[in-house]
Amino acid sequence: MENSIDFTIVIPVYNSADIFPELYRRIIGVLEGNVGNFEIITVLDGCRDRSFEVISECHRSDKRIKLIEFSRNFGHQAAISAGLEAAKGKLVAIMDDDLEDPPEVLIQLLKKLREGYDVVYGIRRKRKRFFLYRYLYLLFYRLLGRIVELNLPYDAGDFCLMSKQVVKTLNAMPERNRYLRGLRAWSGFRQTGVEYERAERYASRSGYSFKKYVSLALDAIFSFSYKPLKLVSISGMVIALGSFFFGVHLIYQKLTGGIPNVPGWASLAVSVLFLSGIQMVSIGIIGEYISRIYDEVKQRPQYVIKNTLGLEDSHS
Repeated sequence: MENSIDFTIVIPVYNSADIFPELYRRIIGVLEGNVGNFEIITVLDGCRDRSFEVISECHRSDKRIKLIEFSRNFGHQAAISAGLEAAKGKLVAIMDDDLEDPPEVLIQLLKKLREGYDVVYGIRRKRKRFFLYRYLYLLFYRLLGRIVELNLPYDAGDFCLMSKQVVKTLNAMPERNRYLRGLRAWSGFRQTGVEYERAERYASRSGYSFKKYVSLALDAIFSFSYKPLKLVSISGMVIALGSFFFGVHLIYQKLTGGIPNVPGWASLAVSVLFLSGIQMVSIGIIGEYISRIYDEVKQRPQYVIKNTLGLEDSHS
């Protein structure tokens, strides 16, 4: 029965065959004795290593481990969404597979949630990443906070603990281009954060490329803010107004003989290139919104499930 499980951990997995045994050992050490019945739902997002075999072996010895395997790589956010739809726990945690978010922090999240909160998210106090990534993270969260009309906490990722009511709310949201930490904030409820120090990736390279980070950042901006469109409109009005006054100035100069006979090719070229650049950026911003509308209209599923272990249905 659904109420027999007290705690669920959802873990999106990508090429983590050499990490999962240690992740499993630490999670078990944290949860046993601190929560009642629990389940660990792993979602394999198009893994190319032996992750399926490794996690299947763990499932055979511990039925609390459950597995969803995608037919291909559908992305980190889709993997989390699949795990949330399959989760049966009264409390549901989201954790990445790379051990950058220490499982031991779950106890702190749990204690905070028991104070009456519906969502407790981890706030990354310190990152052990290349300084350029750290700077870009800092810049992105500050920029997002300025343009999104939501109370999005700085430096808070997907690592969190939520009540079942919040999970049901997230599962009811049908959109395809998902930014779950934004949806989590949009849902409301009583939320707070717990600071922790992020560790280094336990083994191997991260499967999250710079391109994927950029894609996630664009989903965050264009899914929760209309300000880029407003910026396009304001820029157009400012340029049009400036062009009007410049035209008036040219007419005045022509009538008073102030314009020399030498053609101003340089200024003309600069003006054309500048205005063309503004137009291309504006079209690109509008295109980002249109592409998301296109995705929603197609109504394709967020993911396709190939295999499951330990689940009563395929959630396909």
